Amino acid sequence: MSEPERPLANRVCLVAGASRGLGRGIARALGEAGATVVVTGRSSEAGPRTDHRPETFEDTAREVEAAGGKGHPYRCDHTQEREVDQLVSWCLRRFGRLDGVVDAVWGGNEGYDGERYPDGSAFGAPFWRRPVARLGQSFESGVYAQLLLARAVAPAMVQARKGLIVTVGFDTSAGYLGDVVYDLAQAAMNRLTLAMGQELKPFGVTALGLSPGRVATERVRDAGLATEAFETPAYAGRAVAALLADPAVARHAGQVLSVADLAHEHGFTDRDGSRPERFVPQA
Repeated sequence: MSEPERPLANRVCLVAGASRGLGRGIARALGEAGATVVVTGRSSEAGPRTDHRPETFEDTAREVEAAGGKGHPYRCDHTQEREVDQLVSWCLRRFGRLDGVVDAVWGGNEGYDGERYPDGSAFGAPFWRRPVARLGQSFESGVYAQLLLARAVAPAMVQARKGLIVTVGFDTSAGYLGDVVYDLAQAAMNRLTLAMGQELKPFGVTALGLSPGRVATERVRDAGLATEAFETPAYAGRAVAALLADPAVARHAGQVLSVADLAHEHGFTDRDGSRPERFVPQA
C-alpha cells in the first residue's frame, strides 16, 4: 500500500479557535495533508472550558497527529492583544515562520442552545428586540480578534514575501443572513478581509475569507439542528488545504470564497465523498 499524499508536509500553519467546530475540522484536514499545525483555543484539559463544553484544543492537537501531521497545542484568548502577540512570537521562535494562518475563532452561535442566546434573545428576532450588548460582544470576538491575529502575523509574512491568511466566516453578498447581529458582524469581517487582501497583496501575502454552508459542528448537533446542516467541518478543512497548496492563490486576495465552489475547482469532497452545493440564505 502506498503512503498517502502529504502536499503540505513542509508547511507550518496556525489554526485559531481549534478546540471544536470548523477550527478543529480545518486543523485535522491540514494534518491529513502533512502540515505542522499549531492549534489554539481557550478550552483546555488543564483549565476552564468555554460554555462548559467538553472539547479541548489538546484533543485537536492529538487528532492532527493521528491524521498524519504534527500538532502543537497552545492556549490563547484571541481577544487579548498581549496573548495573541505572545502566541505569534512563540510560533516564530519555535518554527521560524508561519506559512498559513486560519482564523476560526468566532462562529456566531456561542452560547446558543437552539432557541435562545444567554441574554434571552432568539436568533432572527427583530432588531428592536435584540439587546445591543450582543453586537459589541460579536464584534470583539469576531472582527477585533480577526484584526489582532492578522496584525500580529503580517510583519513576518511581509518580510518573507509570502503567506496565506484565511478568515472563516459567511459570505454576506447573497443577501441578509437573517439576524441583525450576526449579519453585521459577518459583513464587517468580510470588509476587513477585503482591506487586508488589498494591503498585503503587494508584499506577496494573500488574505481571503472562507465561507462554508451549514456545518454539523458539535454545537449544532447539541442544539438539535444537525438535520439542517449538510456539511462536516472536514469540507472546509479540505478547502483550506487546497488553498495552501495552490501556487496561484494570490488571485483570490480580498475575496470571500465558497467552500462548495472550491470543491468543484480543486476536486475534493466532504468526508463521506459527497460534494454539498453552495448554501444560499433564504430572503
